[in-house]
Amino acid sequence: MSGAVSYYGGLAAEDQVATYYHGFGCETRHKRWRGKGGEIDLVLSDGDGLIFVEVKKSRDFARAAERLSRTQMKRIYATASEYLGQMPSGQDTEARFDVALVNQQGELNIIENAFGH
Repeated sequence: MSGAVSYYGGLAAEDQVATYYHGFGCETRHKRWRGKGGEIDLVLSDGDGLIFVEVKKSRDFARAAERLSRTQMKRIYATASEYLGQMPSGQDTEARFDVALVNQQGELNIIENAFGH
């Protein structure tokens, strides 16, 4: 897959995932929020809490899941911590980390609380 096709495919997948969460009453706070140490694909609000979502798109769900490394998870935690630092409740803000897998048919597999701290 070329870089441009991959980039735009990733944007479309993120939009699709955001739409899925909107169906459950969540609101998008940020797409591709960039902190000092990295980027979070989607930051959503769910009432008083936040959902940090990493979107992975590939040919199938297994390949998409394989694309999330332990190093990337650590980077996501650090970036989320930076984001939480600007919230009124800071690090005490209720938050969870989801992974949204998207296959080439456009099907979604949402894994809530995908990785623990």
